[in-house]
Amino acid sequence: MDFLTPKEIVKELDKYIIGQTKAKKSVAIALRNRWRRQRVDTNLRNEIMPNNIILIGPTGVGKTEIARRIANLASAPFVKVEASKFTEVGYVGRDVESIIRDLIEVGVAMVKSEVAKEVEEKAKENVEKRILDILLPGFRKSKENVENAEERLSSWEKMREKLREGLLDEKEIEVDIKEGSMPATMQIFSPVGMDDIGANLKDIFNDIMPKKNKKRKINISEAKKILLQDEISKLIDHEKVIDEAIKRTENSGIVFVDEIDKIAVKSANRGGADVSREGVQRDLLPIVEGSSVSTKYGIIKTDHVLFIAAGAFHLAKPSDLIPELQGRFPIRVELDSLSENDFVRILTEPKNALIKQYTALLETEKVTLTFSEEAINEIAHTAFLVNEQIENIGARRLHTIMSKLLEEILFETPEKGESKILIDKESVRGSLSEIIKNPDLSQFIL
Repeated sequence: MDFLTPKEIVKELDKYIIGQTKAKKSVAIALRNRWRRQRVDTNLRNEIMPNNIILIGPTGVGKTEIARRIANLASAPFVKVEASKFTEVGYVGRDVESIIRDLIEVGVAMVKSEVAKEVEEKAKENVEKRILDILLPGFRKSKENVENAEERLSSWEKMREKLREGLLDEKEIEVDIKEGSMPATMQIFSPVGMDDIGANLKDIFNDIMPKKNKKRKINISEAKKILLQDEISKLIDHEKVIDEAIKRTENSGIVFVDEIDKIAVKSANRGGADVSREGVQRDLLPIVEGSSVSTKYGIIKTDHVLFIAAGAFHLAKPSDLIPELQGRFPIRVELDSLSENDFVRILTEPKNALIKQYTALLETEKVTLTFSEEAINEIAHTAFLVNEQIENIGARRLHTIMSKLLEEILFETPEKGESKILIDKESVRGSLSEIIKNPDLSQFIL
């Protein structure tokens, strides 16, 4: 983050997301402000609250992708949730505190993965020693004996070289492997809305029940993988991992709340099913505002978690949210609908552009796939047309168009072997013309 200024953040987002400059600027400023907050004097630091954001725009214009890429840039714990999946406390459904429980789980996994990389080399050395002890039993105990010491050391080094070069990978050895503590037949069921209880009970049982070692005969290649995980686990300080994960979750965590417009209620229509929607908003409020949530790793404070909400707001408006929740999302950004030219750019410019993806897929079977400029324009035009005629699902329409266009090629390629395929304007029209002409068929397929 030291080098990621707001301009640099926008540049990074440009590599994957076309357009939407206003939204990119807003999230870039929000991300940089978190970095700034960490450098503010301690007395004032806790008073600086994140500026939560509402992204307003139709589906498929990049709302989720912006939030996800921002989290990747900051190496921040990130969860995406749909507001419509939650129900008010007292109703059957998921409670909103599970969002924070999911977030800390992501944080723990992230920190554990980073620490695992740091100790991996040491763990590999330990695995080598364990395997060599099996291949040369009693060597390390007897090597102190001066007699034949050089010969023994030479045997050890030769065996280690063979092991490192993979020459012994197919050789079978007997290793002690820790069995899963909880029997496979034992399951814990928890009522809906108490999704964290089952996991907590399972952890308790795992701690209580004795861990057994089971001898298994496996080849060295597989033994390396199993023993490496065991050694990494021994080298990781799990308490430090949890402490760092809590710190990172509380100060850098990002929650993306999608479909927030689905729980917005017009004041004139409140009543009946809408009571539950308003209840979800009231349950979300303390989490967004800042509260303490109990998790199996300890208490997590949500005061400085960044919340990015998103919704199409076709039938409702942000002002239909309860005033208290509106106040917790001070920044509102409207995303633009995608034009035909945007579709052309989406197909070709991003690092993960669809054309690049399909080209790479077919390269694995020695097939060179190329698209003419006219073909790309025709694909973009078709996607834009179908979005206007049927339903606007944004850039996701390109996936359906490309999938239909390349269906036969992807199906027949394995039998063709090495070849070159050019997609031109005529082949695009030939593959898609019937669907475009027939609205009913178009609705069904695209």
